[in-house]
Amino acid sequence: MASTYKTKQGDTWDLIAYKQYGDEYKMQDLIEANPDYVTTVIFSAGIELTMPDSDSTTATNLPPWKTSS
Repeated sequence: MASTYKTKQGDTWDLIAYKQYGDEYKMQDLIEANPDYVTTVIFSAGIELTMPDSDSTTATNLPPWKTSS
């Protein structure tokens, strides 16, 4: 089951993704889970967003300095 996140003034998609998942690249998942806010760039406070479950897969197109190998 997906959880929710209540925005703070000044939140952005990538900032929320980083704070919630530790990965700003998860912002696309957030946008897809919240289509009503797709045109929002900077959020006002108090908007409740759906937080999709984070999968444990790692992107394969990361630069070498971003991987743990």
